[in-house]
Amino acid sequence: MSFFEKSLNTLELPRVLKMLSDEAVCESAKAEALELRPSQEAAEVERWIKETSAAKKMMVVKGSPSFSGLKDVRSALQRADLGGSLNTVELLDIAGVLRCARLVKSYIGDDKLDRSCIDHLFSALRANKFLEEKIGTSIVGEDEIADAASPELSNIRRKMRAAAARAREALNKIISSPAYAKALQEPIITMRSDRYVVPVKAGSKGAVPGLVHDISATGATLFIEPMGAVKANNELRELAAKEKLEIERILAELSAECASHREDIEEDFLLLTRLDFIFAKAKLSYKLNCMPAELSDRAIVLRRARHPLLDQAKAVPIDLELGDSFDTLVITGPNTGGKTVSLKTIGLLAVMNQCGLHVPAADGSRLPVFSNILADIGDEQSIEQSLSTFSAHMTNIVNILDKCDDRSLLLFDELGAGTDPTEGAALAISIIEYARKMGSVIAATTHYAELKVYATNEKGVQNASCEFDVETLRPTYRLLVGIPGKSNAFAISRRLGLGEHIIDDAKARIGTESASFEATIEKLEQTRLMLEREREEAAKALRNAEENQRRSAKLRAELEVRLDKSDLKAKREAQRIIEDARRQAEETFRELDDMRRKADKEEDARAVNEARSRMRRRLNQAEEELRPDNSPKLTEEKSSRPVKAGDMVIIKSMNMEAEVISVSKDRVLSLRAGIMNVNVKEDEVLLLEGSAARKKKKQQQSSAPVTGLRTEQIAGEIDLRGMESIEAVLTAERYLDSAVMNKLKTVSIIHGKGTGALRAAIHQMLKRNKLVKSFRLGRFGEGESGVTIVELK
Repeated sequence: MSFFEKSLNTLELPRVLKMLSDEAVCESAKAEALELRPSQEAAEVERWIKETSAAKKMMVVKGSPSFSGLKDVRSALQRADLGGSLNTVELLDIAGVLRCARLVKSYIGDDKLDRSCIDHLFSALRANKFLEEKIGTSIVGEDEIADAASPELSNIRRKMRAAAARAREALNKIISSPAYAKALQEPIITMRSDRYVVPVKAGSKGAVPGLVHDISATGATLFIEPMGAVKANNELRELAAKEKLEIERILAELSAECASHREDIEEDFLLLTRLDFIFAKAKLSYKLNCMPAELSDRAIVLRRARHPLLDQAKAVPIDLELGDSFDTLVITGPNTGGKTVSLKTIGLLAVMNQCGLHVPAADGSRLPVFSNILADIGDEQSIEQSLSTFSAHMTNIVNILDKCDDRSLLLFDELGAGTDPTEGAALAISIIEYARKMGSVIAATTHYAELKVYATNEKGVQNASCEFDVETLRPTYRLLVGIPGKSNAFAISRRLGLGEHIIDDAKARIGTESASFEATIEKLEQTRLMLEREREEAAKALRNAEENQRRSAKLRAELEVRLDKSDLKAKREAQRIIEDARRQAEETFRELDDMRRKADKEEDARAVNEARSRMRRRLNQAEEELRPDNSPKLTEEKSSRPVKAGDMVIIKSMNMEAEVISVSKDRVLSLRAGIMNVNVKEDEVLLLEGSAARKKKKQQQSSAPVTGLRTEQIAGEIDLRGMESIEAVLTAERYLDSAVMNKLKTVSIIHGKGTGALRAAIHQMLKRNKLVKSFRLGRFGEGESGVTIVELK
């Protein structure tokens, strides 16, 4: 056994390969798993890892393909190719390979998306459904050929059934006849030498004429074939011989057909074995919760790595980096603290990676491809070979140093142990220095304080330690890179009850330099614990902040959705109100036209005034829908005294001032509002008393965003600059209504230049407004494109 193979055994690769073998289905794939060895070619390792990843991805989507029934049929095919005839078991095994090939080939289907690096293995399968079905229909069991295997066999077996029926019929007559009842031992039909017979008492053999085929062990019973059944039995023997010949012919024919497809079947078997092996690696990856490691040039980066042979639910993961900023890691700490497990984890994961396996570590782990992974781990002292512990270790180290180079990973357990501590420590440092000069990546465990100092002072060498909880006297198995370990001998002894005076005496016997170094390590450990607690608190605060941020983002998104819905609802409601107001305005304009015609014909003034009043109420009803909640509400207010002629009042429904012309006996008021005369009831107006009251009412009217329709003289222009489009359109429409009421023929609407959005909205309103005869933009001196000149009908 080479030292490389010995190192693989030391790192317990065979146990991992046994786990891999257990995941495979066919024996050939199991054997391939057990014989797997790490590759030293980066391209091959990368291809193997990609195959494992592709199989694992397929299993997520479709589950694992079935390799049931896959057996090695190469020797049987070789014999068939030489002209030999295969038995039923061998032929059924060949049919099993063909069936497995057909099912596995259909596993990936015809989907051309998400092509993987193992698709070519599926595509290369040459399933032969015809031969598979032919074997399956011809052979129904390991010892049975189907009647349908050939027409001749079917005919022979039909005749055999008929002959057997005749023989049984002849024998049934004998066992059911009263004449033979006393001679028969039992009234049954049985078989001897493939012939139908009946059991006859030895003393009555003459009573049943026939041929004796057998005698019972006691001699009391003779098994006689009656003469009446001899002919049928002879026919059965002849047909059985023909059946045997026909079966041999069928098996030879099937064997020849298998031989003619030997190459295809053998190729299918090899492809299926390869796929079974690849999917076994994917199953092991799932079982151990593994991830593919990225390939690096030299650096080992392990994130939450676990030893694959430990209970994955209980194994304490380790994090480390080696081979980048430093090439040597010196691990210290108490016994049973996890130093050797950490060392084996590094080596075994590197070996698994080069075998194309996923490694039990978190995403982001990286491993190089080494030419040699050499380990000296464990005690190999031998009485037969006169090797002490030190000699056994040194023999291994000599082999390691002979083979190491710049692509080697060297693992030393208890380097320099088994001899004088001073000499052992010096030797250990010299061995590490030699291996470093050769360019190797090194990980070593030790108890020597000299190596701790060496790792602290030497560039490219880093300390690490396995954490130990002194309070519980138990190791935590956590690997702490950058901090040397303490033996904790005094602390452990104190916890176990050793006298304080003995411990103090032991401390006094330690050299000053060594004691100072141990004290420094203790301070570093305390600082580390404090920083770790602070880091955990900071991480917890960060997680809380991130959670609060996620909640805030979610709440903000929900509020934005609600606001968008509210805004949309408000816009729809405003659009509905505008449309209602527009319809009211159109009806009002029709009534205005009727009023003008009636006025031209000098009809009754009272009727015209009543029509005007109705029109005014409808207009103000439409305006009321547009008025905000904070607009003046006069409907609930009452006059302080009865109204009389000459008083000034406000018409509540119109929010408009009017003068009382007269008061009828039934308290109906005749009012003049601008150029209009209106008749209303006394409770529909509000009396204005004194100049202060008049001023207050005017202030209320001027403060309302939407005011009542005015009948007093208005200006020949309106300024809409600074308004939103909807507000400007409504204001312009009311202004045009008032302009028509005041018999203006041409007005100017000032909307400004700006972006042109307000001008476009005004022009759209003017196009559909029935009061507008025409409109145009202002000319030079009129305001140009910032003003629209409107001609009214």
